[in-house]
Amino acid sequence: MGRREPRLRRDDDREELDERVIDITRVAKVVKGGRRFAFRAVVVVGDNRGRVGIGVGKARGVPDSIRKASERARRNMAPVSLIDTTIPHSITGKRGGAVVLLKPASPGTGVIAGGGVRAVLEAAGIRDILTKSQGSANTLNVAHATFEALKKLRDPEELARMRGKDGAEVVPFWKRGSRRNG
Repeated sequence: MGRREPRLRRDDDREELDERVIDITRVAKVVKGGRRFAFRAVVVVGDNRGRVGIGVGKARGVPDSIRKASERARRNMAPVSLIDTTIPHSITGKRGGAVVLLKPASPGTGVIAGGGVRAVLEAAGIRDILTKSQGSANTLNVAHATFEALKKLRDPEELARMRGKDGAEVVPFWKRGSRRNG
């Protein structure tokens, strides 16, 4: 699979969406006369401001499968909790045999991720993050595990309320200000 550049596309709602094709695979259905081939496309769509969605589409032709996947991704868009250009806390997402660990990173770190994980994170608008993909390397499951992890993220104020702490105690250390302990 060749690396495709992300396309910014105007949606019906007049908002710019970042659309990336993660994977295109040929799949086969066994029928009485032999095999019937089709294509499965995995597409991630995001607004680069905290909303992202993943879609899977199958069709006899590649363009049709990409179009179907893109439509499903737009319908499945979910909000992601962000602090500036990173995530508020570490989180693990699981899907099938794929496990993806996401850790917040200080500004300037960049997106330390590969393949499907990178596409999902960049479409969501995350610019500084550390990741580790464990278990299965199946592109579809890794992308879905990343999406599940992002959906599980909590807002820092919500975390502070749940833990009975001050809001400044739950944000990443580089956001806490200039006071240092020890």
